[in-house]
Amino acid sequence: MFFRAARRLVLRKPGLGIRGIHNPGDTAHSKGKTAPYTNYHAQRSYPMPDDPFCTELSAEQRALKEKEKGSWTQLSHAEKVALYRLQFHETFAEMNHRSNEWKTVIGCVFFFCGFTALLIWWQRVYVFPEKPITLTDEWKAKQLQRILDMKGNPVQGLASRWDYEKKEWKK
Repeated sequence: MFFRAARRLVLRKPGLGIRGIHNPGDTAHSKGKTAPYTNYHAQRSYPMPDDPFCTELSAEQRALKEKEKGSWTQLSHAEKVALYRLQFHETFAEMNHRSNEWKTVIGCVFFFCGFTALLIWWQRVYVFPEKPITLTDEWKAKQLQRILDMKGNPVQGLASRWDYEKKEWKK
């Protein structure tokens, strides 16, 4: 915070700072664009920033600022909008306007879910070994019959639920 305040003091002195060298209207890449901004930061929760959006004004913008000091009924709608744009970057409607970024995010999520599913399928088919023989239904049936034949845990286990006379599960 101290550095920001010191920087403001240095940049406000004429002839110093990065922006003191350049004229915003005469740059090679931005003919006719608005002036650069410094510490402008507006949000919906804090709509009145400390600094105006445009700090360095062109000749037309300075003339418009002088006209602003007079009667506002003499200003056209376009001039009022231009004055607003000198002070603020966006209106509340523009700040609240929804972007289509959610479509990109959802698309990326679906893409990575599909890619992951494809990777898991590939691993099951080509990487993982065959199922062990102990997981087949035939093996499980033989194992159950072996436990019942040995009468394993006849008080509370599987053998207690098997009817040995009728050869079926008790009801």
